[in-house]
Amino acid sequence: MTVDHTRAPVLEALVEYRRAGQLSFTPPGHKQARGADPAVREVLGDAVFMGDVLASGGLDDRLMRGRFLQRAEELMADAVHAEHTFFTTCGSSLSVKAAMLAVAGPHEKLLIGRDAHKSVVAGLVLSGIEPVWVEPRWDAQRAIAHPPSAEDFDSAFRAHPDAQGALITSPTPYGGSADLRSVADVCHRRGVPLVVDEAWGAHLPFHADLPTWAMDAGADICVTSIHKMGSGLEQGSVFHLQGDLVPPHLLKMRADLLGTTSPSVLIYAGLDGWRRQMALHGHDLMGGALRLAAEVRSAIEEMDGLHVNDRADFCAPGLADDFDPLPVIMDIAQLGITGYQAADWLREHRAIDAHLTDHRRIGAQLTHGDDEETVQQLLTALKDLTHAAPDLPDAPGVDVPSPSELRMEQALLPRDAFFGPAEEVPVAKAAGRIAAEMITPYPPGIPAILPGERLTEPVLRYLATGHAAGMNLPDAADAELRTIRVTEQHSA
Repeated sequence: MTVDHTRAPVLEALVEYRRAGQLSFTPPGHKQARGADPAVREVLGDAVFMGDVLASGGLDDRLMRGRFLQRAEELMADAVHAEHTFFTTCGSSLSVKAAMLAVAGPHEKLLIGRDAHKSVVAGLVLSGIEPVWVEPRWDAQRAIAHPPSAEDFDSAFRAHPDAQGALITSPTPYGGSADLRSVADVCHRRGVPLVVDEAWGAHLPFHADLPTWAMDAGADICVTSIHKMGSGLEQGSVFHLQGDLVPPHLLKMRADLLGTTSPSVLIYAGLDGWRRQMALHGHDLMGGALRLAAEVRSAIEEMDGLHVNDRADFCAPGLADDFDPLPVIMDIAQLGITGYQAADWLREHRAIDAHLTDHRRIGAQLTHGDDEETVQQLLTALKDLTHAAPDLPDAPGVDVPSPSELRMEQALLPRDAFFGPAEEVPVAKAAGRIAAEMITPYPPGIPAILPGERLTEPVLRYLATGHAAGMNLPDAADAELRTIRVTEQHSA
């Protein structure tokens, strides 16, 4: 079949919809902007409303006979070397849950790297899947986690031969990546699928100097957020499938359980347009982004008090297998301030939004959308930060546990703990109790506490001191972290 990547079926259908002057007596109720509030129209522009039409019975007919979405998904699959692709307008938080449900069911085991995103934990709560946690490769010196190795998954499968498959996050938001080909081989020797949460890897298929793309590495399902490192709209996500271990109709059924019946055509159009952009120009765009990132990294490294984590830091023996240089992760410990302080100062005083923030780092995510002007503004702001840092107030210290102290016993299934009888107790009295909630420093969104884990003093102290220092914990039941939700079952 001839594939024409100059086409964008969803975008072309939108053009035709407008040209034909379709008159809608269906949702959305704004009726092509006519009913929208004038003040909203002034801020958003009418183009947003003009592109906001029903997918079925709007952009396409009621039976989707125009196949606009299907053809766009087929083009996407071809562009990234997958056999099947599914679009979703509910973000990769939905996509990864659909992937999990296609691999394992209630009370079945799934191997999962413990550095998984909170959406994976939400999938465990909803599904009743039993997680078998595979430890990340911890860098104790830098207090950072990298994806588990193939050997780690092999050991976990030997201990749990009844596991239905594995899920790994690669690359991480920090840019550390796994040897996915070896992890896939470990799974396939046992006849079970590998799911890769590659939410941060939409750009990977389009340049050889980036870490290996999950589909090229032999993964069975890959979840990707186009809005993160691509140029789609927020919530634009795709999941890709290949091989025969997970039937396409099964994955689609699982996604249908979770997805909206009112998908956003605007988001579909963003996905479709991004695929065309990358299929035609992706190598050049990614090459330009990589060259820009190299310049930025070099310039930041020259600034007093700043160190950019690089391949030598992340890919040392026992750590990550590969490295994405576009998330520019800066260690600011020598400035004597926290990443939380740095991010707040940059936003308030230089109108710069940093991405990742933790007790000693900030991140500046670069994409093909950056240029010399944007990075110069970033570099100037960072230089100003180094000058301002000595005058910033002393920040409370964050008591970061050792890798061995971070690991807690999974005493109950996440689903059972989350939905079971619970009570709130003071954090000071919570050690030894079983958590009934998830508590997640955000970003990057990797939970420090999962439902069903037996709480320990080092982790509780880490979160309490982190909160006092400015850590964002958006999902804690008690926003001030005075109390924590635990099951009514006391420790034995």
